[in-house]
Amino acid sequence: MSLSTHVLDTASGKPAVGVPVRLERAAVTLDGATKGWRPVAQAVTDDDGRVGDLPADRTGAWRLVFDTTGHSAFYPEVAIVFVIREPADHHHVPLLLAPYGYSTYRGS
Repeated sequence: MSLSTHVLDTASGKPAVGVPVRLERAAVTLDGATKGWRPVAQAVTDDDGRVGDLPADRTGAWRLVFDTTGHSAFYPEVAIVFVIREPADHHHVPLLLAPYGYSTYRGS
């Protein structure tokens, strides 16, 4: 199983360099309810706005939290929650930043 992300600053048309990224895993109770998040890893986007290898090591709910303070006047943090169901697949979760908005999608 592998996980990567890519942050693009759509206002400048360039990669978002130096964005702190935190990977978290859902903390699940015995009855299957999510009870918060546990930090798993931290990284910073490289010169191409990428973090290439994050340690998502099991199926379930995950969250990427991006510290976008230096790239967005309105959104100081962006959290993307997603579910990994196929452990053999590569999962790529890009973030497209704009001054007053953002979007994401399941990449390849």
